[in-house]
Amino acid sequence: MTEKNLQKNALPKANLPAHELVYRKVRDKVLFGELAPGQAVTIQGLAEEIGVSMTPVREAIRRLTAEGALVFQGNRRVCVPQMDENNFSELVFARQSVEPELARLACENISADAIPELRTIDQCVNRAIEAGDVRRYMFENHRFHFTLYGHANSAILVPMAETLWLRYGPLYRIICGKWGTASMVDLHNEAVVALEAGDAIAAGQAILQDIQQGFEIVRNSFEWS
Repeated sequence: MTEKNLQKNALPKANLPAHELVYRKVRDKVLFGELAPGQAVTIQGLAEEIGVSMTPVREAIRRLTAEGALVFQGNRRVCVPQMDENNFSELVFARQSVEPELARLACENISADAIPELRTIDQCVNRAIEAGDVRRYMFENHRFHFTLYGHANSAILVPMAETLWLRYGPLYRIICGKWGTASMVDLHNEAVVALEAGDAIAAGQAILQDIQQGFEIVRNSFEWS
């Protein structure tokens, strides 16, 4: 799947103001690991790459630094923060606390006719794994989780999960790039089956185990500084 096709499959962006579109473009570069931890980029460089003025890029960076996804380095440079073992442990705790609850809430709220979309997305995840397409895998995996979480109707927990994924994405991309998609496993099917059965506890457990498996891959593969 090409970058253009990935963008077409992203959440609808119609009628969004220009500064929001720029924010989402910079955010996606962080979320899907196009900016590695510690890799410095300039505001001007990002503006030239995206094809906009520096003003909306500054606003995007301001928002992303507030979310902890970027840090300033001075001289108009920013970078994705490095992840140490302590921060990783906190990230594990936070995601395991927030996301299973979102899955449980989603199960309680989702309509039967909305569930097939999640199964279709999971099939896209599986095809990306089979094709060894890391970028597509990360995109579709994110799309599955946040399509699911969107049905939780939670104005507090969903933004929290989004922020946590911004901290996790760059690190996960390193591991996927190192080992490829062959070792990537998930419990998306189990989550969908639980949704179909209306079993909120099982849905939450499937997402908890899905998160735990991903974290174990990272924990066993990353050399902490």
